[in-house]
Amino acid sequence: MKKVKIYSEELNLDLRKPEDRFKWFLASILFAKRISAEIAKKTFRRFEEEGLVAPQAILKAGWDKLVQVLDSGGYVRYDFSTASNLINISKNLLEKFGSLEEIHEKAESPKNLEELLLQFKGIGPVCVNIFLRELRGIWRKANPKPSKLAFEVAEKLGVKKVEEVESQLVRINLEYCKKGRCNFCPVHKICRKKICRI
Repeated sequence: MKKVKIYSEELNLDLRKPEDRFKWFLASILFAKRISAEIAKKTFRRFEEEGLVAPQAILKAGWDKLVQVLDSGGYVRYDFSTASNLINISKNLLEKFGSLEEIHEKAESPKNLEELLLQFKGIGPVCVNIFLRELRGIWRKANPKPSKLAFEVAEKLGVKKVEEVESQLVRINLEYCKKGRCNFCPVHKICRKKICRI
C-alpha cells in the first residue's frame, strides 16, 4: 500500500500544517464532483499558482476570477456552481467559525465534526469523507465511516483495517479497478480476485 500515494501527498500538502489543511479542504471540494482526479489536481494547482488557497483570498478574488481559474484547470462542467460555492463556503467559514481549526475544536465528536462541515452549501458527504479520511491521525475527531469504494478493494486485497489505508484503497478503486487497469495496478500481485470493473 505504501506504493500508492494519497492525494494530499501528491499535491505536496503537509496536513499537520493548518494552512495546508485549508488547501486540502479546497482540493477535497474539487475532488468531490463527478470529474476526473487529473482535472481536480490540475485545477487545484491553478488555485495555488494564483494564490487562491485561503478563504480571504478566495473572497477577494471574486466570482469571475474563480470561474477563470476553474476553467483554466479544465473544471468547466462545474465552474459556475463551484465558484459560487467557494465564495459562500469561505464567507460562512470566516463569519461562523473563523477557521477550519475552530470547526474541529467546536465539534463534540467525529459525527458532530461531519455535521458541522455538512452545514456549508456545496459540501456533501463525499466531500466530507475525502477531506476527513486523510486527516485521520492528525485531527483527533477526524474519523469518517470508510467509503464503500474502500471496502470493495479491501475485500479483493484481504485488508482488514480499512481505516488505516482508506485513501489508498479508494484511489486504487478509482484509478485501476473501475478503469480495468489491473495489469498496471501497484498491488495487482496481492489481489485475490484480479477482476477489474467492480
